Amino acid sequence: MTLTELRYIVTLAQEQHFGRAAERCHVSQPTLSIAVKKLEEELSIALFERSKTRVYPTPLGTQIVEQACRVLEQASAIKDIATAGKNQLTSPLQLGAIFTIGPYLFPQLIPAIQKLASDMPLYVEESYTATLRRRLRQGDLDAIVVALPFTEADVVTQKLYEEPFVVLLSKDHPLAEKEAIQPDELSDCNVLLLGEGHCFRDQVLAACPNLKPGIDDPRGKIRTATEGSSLETLKYMVASRLGITILPLSAALSGHQSSDMLVTRPFAGDAPTRTIALAWRASFPRLQAIDVVREAIGECSIASKPAI
Repeated sequence: MTLTELRYIVTLAQEQHFGRAAERCHVSQPTLSIAVKKLEEELSIALFERSKTRVYPTPLGTQIVEQACRVLEQASAIKDIATAGKNQLTSPLQLGAIFTIGPYLFPQLIPAIQKLASDMPLYVEESYTATLRRRLRQGDLDAIVVALPFTEADVVTQKLYEEPFVVLLSKDHPLAEKEAIQPDELSDCNVLLLGEGHCFRDQVLAACPNLKPGIDDPRGKIRTATEGSSLETLKYMVASRLGITILPLSAALSGHQSSDMLVTRPFAGDAPTRTIALAWRASFPRLQAIDVVREAIGECSIASKPAI
């Protein structure tokens, strides 16, 4: 039994498909299949049930995959301890961010980190919170930038900044005449939202519960874009007059080809906000690298409170 084999079965359990799992592990499908079969023979049990359309863990396989995740996490901690004995600002740093932060933070953050730690290679990726959480625990990522609330055992979370939500709409929309917008004024509008799985969608619906489509909603409003869509997609849809949307301020103020067609309006009263935080494993020993990331984010305009 090897760490590589354990990584294979964890990935296969996540993907439930040999081809996709092999691609993620950067090996051929036969290589992964043979390794999984070899481990099953060594343990004398079937780890996975196989059908023509999917592969999924057996009940006992599920327990072994969960234990494999813990083993991989501890193995990553050993590498972290070894790395701590070296210069903490020369080893690569793996940094993740959720989809609604990465595109607006990374273009400013990467040069800021390069300025503070020019010898530290930086690898960045964007994904959903759930995926980033898993990859952080497994040691695939060293730190992640997420929106609160975020709790995870043995993970340190530190607040970075708060960001207000704003309404994005075309200049000729009736609500564009207002200086600020009440949440209930959006009830009769076609409000475009991100698809299921995006935490920002959940935050918007929590701040504006009147936007939740009712089962018997006679208006039949389309309130959600295709799942997996991005904030930039929503901006293009608003520019095409397909509706209005709610964005974090950093996304609303980022460059857009139709900026002369769109306007942003704040919420009246106490505007809904989201709190952005940095999270890393408590066992991660390269605290100097974490300090560099935190300092670099503080120098980014996204972490300030620009005027609307």
